[in-house]
Amino acid sequence: MSEDRRSEFPAYVRGRTAALRRSAYLLCGDVHQADDLVQETLTLVYSRWERVSNADNVDAYVHRILVRTFINERRRGWWKVRLFGASAPEQPVAGAGLEDREVLRAALSRLTPKQQAVLVLRYLCDLSVAEVALRLACSEGNVKSQTSHALTALRKTLGPRAAVLTSRGIR
Repeated sequence: MSEDRRSEFPAYVRGRTAALRRSAYLLCGDVHQADDLVQETLTLVYSRWERVSNADNVDAYVHRILVRTFINERRRGWWKVRLFGASAPEQPVAGAGLEDREVLRAALSRLTPKQQAVLVLRYLCDLSVAEVALRLACSEGNVKSQTSHALTALRKTLGPRAAVLTSRGIR
């Protein structure tokens, strides 16, 4: 890799880390796992920086790697090792809606990784169907059906609480 290309990577990381951490947190719901997800993503991006930096939309390419890394991590299954057991409990953030966010986070965790990714990208990252399809490397129809199935599963999981969350602006 040329020296010019190598110097572009740290600048990109400085400018995009906060957005990547936000997206990772929205996907997995845990600050520590989000940091690990971003670190793994940036490691992959660095190893492919020559190709990534030549992409038409570098942010979309990196976001796609982030989502794919998240989905692949969820597929790992029984052999995944946790060295320290459960994550340390997070300090609650004061403010209205904390209980609703926790309920929604628990319901999201019951969806498949791809359904989680579709809902997070569509509703929390506010991406269009076409942008989500691009980032997940699937068709727009697949995004629409995954969204429909995921919302149906959320409504089933949340029961009567789904209407309350929707009325408060939480989809």
